Amino acid sequence: MLPRQKSRYWKVFWLCFAVAAALFLPHCIADAAFGGGYFHYAGDFNDQQINFYQYANAFVKQGGSFSWATDLGSGFVNSYSFYLLGSPFFWLTLWVPARLMPWMMVPLLCLKIALAGGGAYLWARRWVRREDWSVVAACLYAFSGFTVYNIFFNHFLDVVALFPYLLASLDDAVLDGRRGAFPFWVALNLVNNYFFFAGQAVFLILYFLCMLAARAYRVGPRSFAVLAGETLLGCAMGCVLLLPAGLSLLQNPRTIDPFNGYGYLLYGSPQQYGAILYSAFLMPDAPYFKDLFQEGVLKHTSMTVYLPLVGVVGGVAFCRARRSHPFTYILKACVLCAFVPVLNSAFYALNSSYYARWYYMPVLVLCGATACALSRPHLAERQVPRAWRLVALVTASSALFALVPNTDADGNFKLGVVDLQPRFWGIFAVSILGVLLFRLLWGRERNRRDWSRRLLAGVLAFSFFYGTVHLSLTKYPQWQTDGDLIAETWDSVAEIEESLPRDAFYRIDAYGAHNNLGLWFDRSCLQFFNSTVAPSIMEFYPSVGVTRDVNSKPDVQNDGLRGLLSVRYMLVAKDSAGDWAAEDLTGWTACGETSVYLLYRNDNWVPMGFTYDYYLTQEQFESVPEEERARVLMRAVLLDKDQIRRLDGLLEPLPEEELADRSDERYAADCGERRLSAALEFTATRTGFTVRTNYAQEELVLFSVPYDDGFTATVNGQPADIEKVDNGLMAVRVPAGAADIVFTYHTPGLALSAGVSLTGLAVYAGYLLLLHFKRKRKQNADPC
Repeated sequence: MLPRQKSRYWKVFWLCFAVAAALFLPHCIADAAFGGGYFHYAGDFNDQQINFYQYANAFVKQGGSFSWATDLGSGFVNSYSFYLLGSPFFWLTLWVPARLMPWMMVPLLCLKIALAGGGAYLWARRWVRREDWSVVAACLYAFSGFTVYNIFFNHFLDVVALFPYLLASLDDAVLDGRRGAFPFWVALNLVNNYFFFAGQAVFLILYFLCMLAARAYRVGPRSFAVLAGETLLGCAMGCVLLLPAGLSLLQNPRTIDPFNGYGYLLYGSPQQYGAILYSAFLMPDAPYFKDLFQEGVLKHTSMTVYLPLVGVVGGVAFCRARRSHPFTYILKACVLCAFVPVLNSAFYALNSSYYARWYYMPVLVLCGATACALSRPHLAERQVPRAWRLVALVTASSALFALVPNTDADGNFKLGVVDLQPRFWGIFAVSILGVLLFRLLWGRERNRRDWSRRLLAGVLAFSFFYGTVHLSLTKYPQWQTDGDLIAETWDSVAEIEESLPRDAFYRIDAYGAHNNLGLWFDRSCLQFFNSTVAPSIMEFYPSVGVTRDVNSKPDVQNDGLRGLLSVRYMLVAKDSAGDWAAEDLTGWTACGETSVYLLYRNDNWVPMGFTYDYYLTQEQFESVPEEERARVLMRAVLLDKDQIRRLDGLLEPLPEEELADRSDERYAADCGERRLSAALEFTATRTGFTVRTNYAQEELVLFSVPYDDGFTATVNGQPADIEKVDNGLMAVRVPAGAADIVFTYHTPGLALSAGVSLTGLAVYAGYLLLLHFKRKRKQNADPC
C-alpha cells in the first residue's frame, strides 16, 4: 500500500491549469484584437474542432439520429463518436449555449491539460514515492511535446487527460487489491474514444506483462480472474458507441489498409527512422510542416516524445541504472514498437497507415522514470551526466541536416536539407537551450534541499516558453489564410440565413471558403472535412472522379455533381472572386451577396427526389471518363445486374448512342427533365426524410442521400425495399398516384450496444454494493 501522504493533486491541477491559461492568453488577446474574436489556431482545430463542438452541442439538444449538415448526410452517432460524442468534456459543455461554444475551446483545453497533470500525479506518486518529485513527473506529462503538439487536434487531449487515471487504477487493483475503480476508468476511456482505446488495450497488456516480468506485479489465479472480470465489465459499460462505430468502420476503406511484404518490418523511407529518433530530442514542429526530414509519413502523425527542459536525460539515466525495472522494460519495448511498422500499427488494429498517436502512453512512463532518476541522488550522480552528454550530442547533431551541401530542384547549390532554415534554427535553438538550461540547473541546484521545486519552476517556465514557440510556429504561418475564419463562419450565420431561402430542401457548395460551412449554416454542403462520414460516401465519390479520404472536395468543374446532388447555391468567398471568374463556368447566375460571400444560383438545380426513364449498366458507366460520369447519372440511374432483373419493365436500358452526348446543352436538358419528375414535396427531418409524390405510373425515385443500413423506408405505410444505386445513393419504388414516403434512420447496432452498456452499469452497481458490504463486514469484524 502507498504510505499515507497528503495529496498534492489539486496543487498539480491548478498549477497546470494556470500555466496552460498563461500559454493561451497572448494568442487569445491577438485573436480578440486582430483575428475577429475567439481563439482559433490552425488546420483541424479551425476546420473541425470548433465547428464540431458548436454543431454537436446544438444537435444533441434538439435530438435526432441523422445529420443533414454532415457531408451529403450521415448518421450523427457514427460521424461524431470518434471526435467528441463519447467525451465527458463534450457533455460538460452542454450547459453552454451552442452559439458560445467557440469561446469555450480554450477553457476546455486548460481543463484537459490540468486533468492530465492530476492523473499523471496520481499514477506517478506510487512509483516515485516522493510527493514533490511526483509533481514534477505530472507537469512533465501535462506539458510534454505530445500534449502541446496535439492541441492542433484538440480531441486527442481527451485521451491524454484520461489515460493516467486508467493506468493508476490498474496499479491500485493489482498492487493494493482495490476493487471497483478499474472498471469505471476502462468504461470511461472506451466510451471517450474507441480508436484510442484499441491502442490503450495493447499498451495495458504490454504494461502488465512488463510488470510481471520485473516482479512488480504478483498476480495469482484468483486475482487475475477478478481483474479480467473487471476488465470485461468496464468494456461492457463503455461499449455504447463501440458496436455502431465498428459496423461503420468495417465499411470504411480508410480503416482497411493491411500491410504487405516488407511493409511489416521496414518503413518505406529511411528518413522515417531518423524522424522517430529525433522526435525525442527536438521540440515538435507544427503538425503540417516537415523540417528535418522530407520523405516518409511525417505530417499530422503526433510523432513526438519531447519533454520540456529535461528531455530524455532522466529516462536514459534510469534505464541504464535500473535495467530490471518495469519502466525500463516498458520503454525499451515501446522503442522497439516505434521502429517496427507492424508493432507500431498494433496500437491501431494493424492498419498500415502510419501514426504515432500512441506515444502519450510511453511518455507517461518516461515522465515517471525521469522523476525516479532525478529524485535518487545515488543514481542521478552516477548516470545523469553521462545521459546528458548523449542527449546533448544527439540534439546538437541535428544541426548537421541544416549544414550539409545540397542542390535545389534546378541544380543550384544550397545549404542543408531542411525545409526552411529559419524555422529549423528556431526549433533547434529552443531544444538546445533546454539541454543547456537543464545542465545549468543540475550543476548549480541539485544539492539543494528544494532541488525538486527549483526544477519544477524551470519545467513550468520552459513549458510556457517552448509552448509559446510551438503555438506561434503553428498558428501564425496560417494567419493570412485563417484571418477571415470567423467572418466566413460564425459572423456569417445570420446573413446566410437571411440570404438563402428555406422554401425547399437543397444543398449548398462553397468556393475559396473554409471547410465545413454546412455545420455553421446547418445545411448540407459539398465541401466537407470529416473522416467518419457514411461509408457509402467513400464509395460514391471515387466513382465520379472525386478523391474522398478525409475530405469531400469535388472540383467545381464537375458540374454534373451539382445537379445530381441538388446543389442550388454556391457561396464564393469574395477574396476568391477572381479565381471563380477564371473558372469560366456556365450554369451559374449571380443572385446576391453578403459581407464576405458572393452568391450564385445553380441554373441546373434539381430538387431532391426525381425519376428516370433509363438505367445504365456498370460496364457503360465505367466506359465514361470519371469527370463526366455525374452528367451521365443525370440521364440514367446506375443499376447492378440483380436490380436490372428485379426492376424489369420499370426502366429502359440507356441506348449506347445516348451515352456519347455529354455536352453542356444535353446536361442542362437532362436536368430539366429530372426537375419535371421531381417529388411534390421533400422534407428533411432529424431522423431521415419524408416525401410526397403523385406519379402517373409506378416509378423508381432516386434520392441523393448516402445509402446506409440504418435506413428503413415505408411507402403509404407499407415497408419498402431501399435500392442502393449509383454506387452509394438510395432509391425506392413508388406506386402510381398519391404516395407518402418515409425514410427513418436508426443507428445500426446502437440499441444492442446501449442494452449491453445498461446491463453492464446495473451489474457494476451491484458489484459496488457487494464491495461496500464486504468492506463494512471486514471493518465490523476488526474494529481496530
